[in-house]
Amino acid sequence: MGVVSWLKSLFVLQLLIGFVFVVSGLIINFIQLCTCVLWPINKQLYRKINTRLSYSLWSQLVMLLEWWSGTECTLYTDQATVDKFGKEHVIIILNHNYEIDFLCGWTICERYGVLGSSKVLAKHELLKVPLIGWTWYFLEIVFCKRKWEEDRETVFSGLNSLRDYPEYMWFETM
Repeated sequence: MGVVSWLKSLFVLQLLIGFVFVVSGLIINFIQLCTCVLWPINKQLYRKINTRLSYSLWSQLVMLLEWWSGTECTLYTDQATVDKFGKEHVIIILNHNYEIDFLCGWTICERYGVLGSSKVLAKHELLKVPLIGWTWYFLEIVFCKRKWEEDRETVFSGLNSLRDYPEYMWFETM
């Protein structure tokens, strides 16, 4: 067992990483709450600030997936498609099979510089989850109740409001 593997197995280090994530997440959520005063004044500035704040939280999870667990996410596509990544708004449809699929999606977003501005179509219940749900709220994530009759207008209006997003974003559906 190498030094890195030994360090990863230490409970106190695992606890420290969890503590750092929770504390930094709460600080980020508080700062995001403070940025709400910007919304009526300058919506684009609000969005840019919250994009950076969410990046600082999501990048911790991407680090855990790639470095800590050693998970490799491979994207299969042609070069012409890759050349467009991070240079336009995109809607991505993922086949959601595992609990960490969203982390793999975030890993790909990180590689192409859109992690902070990535969006998802999420279950409404996730809005109540501390840190992640709260951050998604400030990022204008589209929440659905899984009833198309009710969600149709929510999805269309949510996507419509994101058209003028100041940075390129990926909207992921799983």
